[in-house]
Amino acid sequence: MLHLSDITKSYGGRLLFKQASTVINAGERVGLVGPNGSGKTTLIRIILGEESSDSGAVRWDVPMSAVGYLPQALDLPADATLRAYLGGERHDDDALAAELERLAEQLTRAQLDNREAVEAAYHEVLERLSSADQSVQEHELKEILAGLNLDSLALDQPVAILSGGQKTRLGLAQLLLSRPAFLILDEPTNHLDISGLQWLERYLSRSRAGMLIVSHDRTFLDQVVNRILEIDPQKQTMTNYAGNYSDYTAAKETERVKYAQAYREQEVRIAGLQSTVRGLEGQARKIEGETIDFYWRKRALKVARAAVVHRKRIERMLNSEDHLEKPQQSYDIKLEFAETPESGQDVLILQDLGKRFGDLVLFKDVYLTLRRQERIVLLGPNGTGKTTLLRIIMGLEPPSQGSVRLGSNVKVGYLSQSQDTIDAALSPYDLVRANAALDESQARTFLHYFLFKGDEVFTPSGSLSYGERARLALGILVLQRCNLLLLDEPINHLDIPSRERFEHALAGFSGTVLAVVHDRYFAQRYASAVWTIEDTSIQRLPDYESYLRILR
Repeated sequence: MLHLSDITKSYGGRLLFKQASTVINAGERVGLVGPNGSGKTTLIRIILGEESSDSGAVRWDVPMSAVGYLPQALDLPADATLRAYLGGERHDDDALAAELERLAEQLTRAQLDNREAVEAAYHEVLERLSSADQSVQEHELKEILAGLNLDSLALDQPVAILSGGQKTRLGLAQLLLSRPAFLILDEPTNHLDISGLQWLERYLSRSRAGMLIVSHDRTFLDQVVNRILEIDPQKQTMTNYAGNYSDYTAAKETERVKYAQAYREQEVRIAGLQSTVRGLEGQARKIEGETIDFYWRKRALKVARAAVVHRKRIERMLNSEDHLEKPQQSYDIKLEFAETPESGQDVLILQDLGKRFGDLVLFKDVYLTLRRQERIVLLGPNGTGKTTLLRIIMGLEPPSQGSVRLGSNVKVGYLSQSQDTIDAALSPYDLVRANAALDESQARTFLHYFLFKGDEVFTPSGSLSYGERARLALGILVLQRCNLLLLDEPINHLDIPSRERFEHALAGFSGTVLAVVHDRYFAQRYASAVWTIEDTSIQRLPDYESYLRILR
């Protein structure tokens, strides 16, 4: 369906990838992975014809009208209703057939002066009737809206009043309802809760369409894709790996081990040759220095020539295409939490807590205690009040009933999903200096750990990307030395290497964590227990698997 042949692309003199080639056939679901900035979105734009490559070719076996694309940022028609946008205006097949029959009969009697108008009307109705089987079926519309948690919305309401997350899900719904032969999805899991993610996984896995999917959700990639394309920014290459994301990581680890072993063996061979050269050269010098006898000096010349032969052999090895460079360390964020002051045993106490907005009750009668060094993941469908609970704990939102009490010696750090805790007017450099007693050199070094280089440290935070602001917010938390972290979707905008680094850092964090996350890989590996919001109550579950059993 899609053929990429030797695609090469550079930006501002920086090579993104070279000679990238692959074929994606019907039924193949391919995950496109690589760190942020490696060129994934650029490759998609080249595939869609929105951008040109430096060299190479893109060929489609299907018309572009059969290709569906979900970008990260959607621009929806504000004046359209949900039904109109989703293509759900109904065809009445019986009425169309009756109209077609009437026009056919009228054509037999039409006079020359109005025959052209009747023919035009006939062909218009025929086209509408022919496309009726391609129109959105009501049962399919309901299934997709329910799966994406949009079934509570009235289909006659305008798109303009929807939230950002609802618009993203609506765009995904419209794309699925259009039944494209090939799907290109750029971060399709954004704004989906766990039940929505599971539904989308089942839906895509049943589809016979070809797919190219960019996602940082490792569980989603495991459940959906059957092949991985990796863009490696260090080698500027794109490589195919069979299987899902776990198969890919296993293959990468095998590659890493084999490469490291081959590199060590190569270095041993080179070191052996260099030792031989030094020995031969030393032997030749010794002979020449100890005698003027023609025989022995001639022998010394032979030894020196042997050293030259071995030295040239080393040079050929170093210049050969088969020569292995030293394995490079991946350049990801260096996130380590400093030692934090120890809090009391009871870190957070929720007493008869409740929150309502008018007649809408989010939760009520909540009695929960968060204890020292617990790692709680807060789960529940979108709109149930997870973010609101964190804001109440932070004192940014008043409760409707009950109270929130922090334990002794608790210092709270809050990472907002909307990233509104970062002053948009201040640069990363300004924010670091405001949160820690660091001089200019120390501040720039610290920011370098979070991938801010050169003059990037002076860019106003409001001009940074979501991923850059997420890294900056994490850095500020590190500086503040808090012992209770309230994290609202902390890894949403991080690429997979940065997510893994963040998880590793949290594993070494000595304080207490309450986190809202939809990343199931994170929740399964990290949560010591789960709080779940369901039907206006918040319950404690012993582990993530217990939550999954409830969903099933």
